[in-house]
Parts: sequence; structure tokens; C-alpha cells
Amino acid sequence: MPIGVSKTWILPAILAAVAAAMVAALGATITDLGPWYQALEKPGWNPPDVIFPVGWTIIYALNTAAIVSAWRAAPTPKVSDTIVGLFALNAFLNIGWSVLFFRFERPDWALFEVALLLGSILSLIVYCGRYSRNSALLFTPYLVWVGFSAVLNWAIVDLNGPFG
Repeated sequence: MPIGVSKTWILPAILAAVAAAMVAALGATITDLGPWYQALEKPGWNPPDVIFPVGWTIIYALNTAAIVSAWRAAPTPKVSDTIVGLFALNAFLNIGWSVLFFRFERPDWALFEVALLLGSILSLIVYCGRYSRNSALLFTPYLVWVGFSAVLNWAIVDLNGPFG
């Protein structure tokens, strides 16, 4: 093993990577860029569709590193469990946004849900940052990415609503 790499990093890294890959795969499966989405009016600053999978891949890689860093720095099993719980809640909210927006075709509901997702990301940054500054820094692009997505979500609701 390279100098500075401990065997104790291997299991958390594998588990975090598998969890992130599962969330990414489920999110990709739920996301449908078919006729309904294509028919939505979008703001002129909407990025090309190809940007989103690239951005999410980077975000999930950073999130994996962030969660491993925080988990490894946790001083007690209770703190480790809380970190895992916050990560699980965040994954649920992340997938939930895709379900509301793409499957239920309700960007208006997704707009309310994304506020919960942003709160979850802030919770991860604050809580994990207590034990690992690197973790907080690694989660920050996720906050920015979802913040941008929330503004885009709002613009889509504004341009296309009401829904349902």
C-alpha cells in the first residue's frame, strides 16, 4: 500500500462508493429526458443535458470522499452512525427529487422537496465539518450544484406552471 494509506480506509471507501453508485444508478434510472421533459420551456441559461451526468459523476465522487473522511474522523460509534444516517437521509431526498420531478412530472412539488435536500446537504456540511474540515469542503460543490438545480427548478416552474 502507498505510504499514508491505511487499510482502515478500504472498507468505508468501498461501502461509500457502492452507496453513491447505487444512488447514482437509481437516479439515472428515474430520470427521464423524454417528450414531457423536452416539451418544458427552460430558461436560456439552462445547461445542455449532457452536463448533468458529468456533474453528478463528479459530485458523487466528491461525496464518497467526503463521507469517508468524516466517517474516519468520527470519534465515537454514535458519531459514525449519525454520519451514516445523515448520508442515508440525503440519498433518500436526492432520489425523491428525481421521482417528483421526472416520474410524477411535478416540478412544483420537486421545488419544495429541493429545499429539504439543501437542508440535508447543509446538515452534512455542518455535522461532518465538526470532525473533518476536508469533508465539509468536499460536500460544498454538492451544495452549489443542488443550489443551482433549485434555481433552475424554480425557473421551470415559473415558465411552465401550473402543474397537475
